[in-house]
Amino acid sequence: MLKIDNLRKSFGDTEVLKGISFELKEGEIGVVLGKSGAGKTTLLRCINGLESFDEGYMEIDSIKVDSSNNREGLRGKVGMVFQNFNLFPHMTVMENIIASPTLVFKEDVNQAKEKAMKLLKMVDLEEKADAYPHELSGGQQQRVAIARSCALNLKVLCFDEPTSALDPETVKRIVEIIKRFSSTGMTVLIITHDIPFAEMTGGKIIKLVDGRIDE
Repeated sequence: MLKIDNLRKSFGDTEVLKGISFELKEGEIGVVLGKSGAGKTTLLRCINGLESFDEGYMEIDSIKVDSSNNREGLRGKVGMVFQNFNLFPHMTVMENIIASPTLVFKEDVNQAKEKAMKLLKMVDLEEKADAYPHELSGGQQQRVAIARSCALNLKVLCFDEPTSALDPETVKRIVEIIKRFSSTGMTVLIITHDIPFAEMTGGKIIKLVDGRIDE
């Protein structure tokens, strides 16, 4: 489902990614571990199209993208849950989830709402459909962000440090929800420095050191 082959990225004279290669199967969880400055965030941004890369290629759902291709073929296939969740504060939970499917992909509103309720049930928040982000805890906002990403029928869902500032019980719940989505066939890629969390996911652990895969 996700293949990264010899990915390289430099900022000026500084090479940040030095030939990264790995594969994740459909429904597999991959966790990229590494200290600050190891290249984790740059790797994730390249996969999500937020950053260009210089060499190598990646393949998602049999669509190959190299440094010279545009990424139009990957539109709607890769999603990202950011550290600060990026929910629209003036929209309810339901409105946040259906915004992209209806406004960008022109999905029927009623169908989008029906799917949104199923996703909210998967993240244990069906009773919060009419709430606003400021009425939710940090962990609840994160679960809404997961549901919003999954509303796009993604093939790969990426997480940027998902346990940041969360208490241990909330971390356990996030792990359960991530496993719930991976069991549906969604491939999940997580970057973190949290070793216990990485082990809890039961996924493939990829250790990054100074822009290279160490183990």
